[in-house]
Amino acid sequence: MDLDLTPRLAKQVYGGDGGSYHAWCPNELPMLKEGNVGAAKLSLSKNGFALPKYSDSAKVAYVLQGCGVAGIVLPEKEEKVIAIKKGDAIALPFGVVTWWYNKDDTELVVLFLGDTKTAHKAGSFTDMYLTGSNGIFTGFSTEFVSRAWNVEESVAKTLVSSQTAKGIVKLDTTFQMPEPKQGDRDGMVLNCEEAPLDVDIKGGGKVVGLNTKNLPLVGEVGLGADLVRLSGSAMCSPGFSCDSALQVTYILRGSGRVQVVGVDGKRVLETHIKAGCLFIVPRFFVVSKIGDPDGMEWFSIITTPNPMFTHLAGRTSTWKALSPQVLQAAFNVSPDVQKQFSSKRTAEEIFFPPPN
Repeated sequence: MDLDLTPRLAKQVYGGDGGSYHAWCPNELPMLKEGNVGAAKLSLSKNGFALPKYSDSAKVAYVLQGCGVAGIVLPEKEEKVIAIKKGDAIALPFGVVTWWYNKDDTELVVLFLGDTKTAHKAGSFTDMYLTGSNGIFTGFSTEFVSRAWNVEESVAKTLVSSQTAKGIVKLDTTFQMPEPKQGDRDGMVLNCEEAPLDVDIKGGGKVVGLNTKNLPLVGEVGLGADLVRLSGSAMCSPGFSCDSALQVTYILRGSGRVQVVGVDGKRVLETHIKAGCLFIVPRFFVVSKIGDPDGMEWFSIITTPNPMFTHLAGRTSTWKALSPQVLQAAFNVSPDVQKQFSSKRTAEEIFFPPPN
C-alpha cells in the first residue's frame, strides 16, 4: 500500500470566545496513526483560559505566537506557574496536569506534538478535563464527589455544574490569575530562539536542538525536537534518522519544496510546503528541502530524546567516509568521475547556500 505523506493543515475541534483547539486527523494524515504520533494547536484570545486537563500522551509544547502563562502540575508535585513566550519549548510527560492563559491582546498559539503509542486512539490525543461540561467529575454521582472532596452535596453540585463551557473559557478582564514565578521556568522550558545554536551555516541555515542535555525533562517524554531556520533559496542536505525515529515537522514560517524518497528509491513525496503545514517522514526515509527566496522555518519532533541523523551530502556525509575504490565500484564510474564527486562539498555540511 502506498503511503500518503501529503502535508496537511489542522482543523478546528472546538472553540468559542476564549479561543479554539485544532488538531490533525489520522484519517487525513495516515502517518499519524501509522507512526503513533499526534499533533494539535491551542489558540487563546485575550483573557482566554484553557481549563485544567491531562492527556493520554506525552508531548512537547512549542509556543508559536504571543505570550501568556502556563500552569503545570507534575505528578505529586506543586503547581508551577510559568511565563511563556514565542519560541518556548516545554516538555510535558505523562500524567501532567496543565492549564493555559492569555492576558495579552496578541493571540497565544501553542503547538503540541507527541507520542500516542499508549493513547486511546493511535495518532490522536485524548484529553481528560478536570472541570467544564465534559469534565471528569460530571460523570461521578454527587455522593461520590462530595465524599471524595469532603464537602456537602450542595457544594459538590455547585462545583461540578457551575462551569458550563467545554475546554476553553473567556475570563472577565478583572479576574486575577496567579502571577508566574521566574524560578518555575528552570528545567521546564527552553526558548529555542534564544538558546545557543547547534549549527550555524552562513547563507545556509541554523539549528537549535532540544535534548536531554539542555532540557533533561525530554528524557521522560521520550522525544527530541529541533528548530530549523533555512535561509532563502538554501538547501537542507538529504538525510535520514539513523536511530529508527520518525520525524514530525510543522512549518512555522515561509515556504519551500520538499522531496522524500523511500524503499527501492521511490520518491514518495514531492510538494510545495508553507506555514501551517504538518508532514511526517517515515523511519529511514530520506528527506531534503529547498527554501523559497524568503526562506523557511520549521519545528520538528523526533521520536527519540537524543536523535541522530545521517546526511548524504556535504562534508560530514557518508560519502566522505567511504574509500575511493568503494565509490568507484558502487557508482560504476571511472576514477576521474569519482574524484570530481569527492572533491565537491568538502567544506559545507547540512545546509547549502544557493548557487551563485
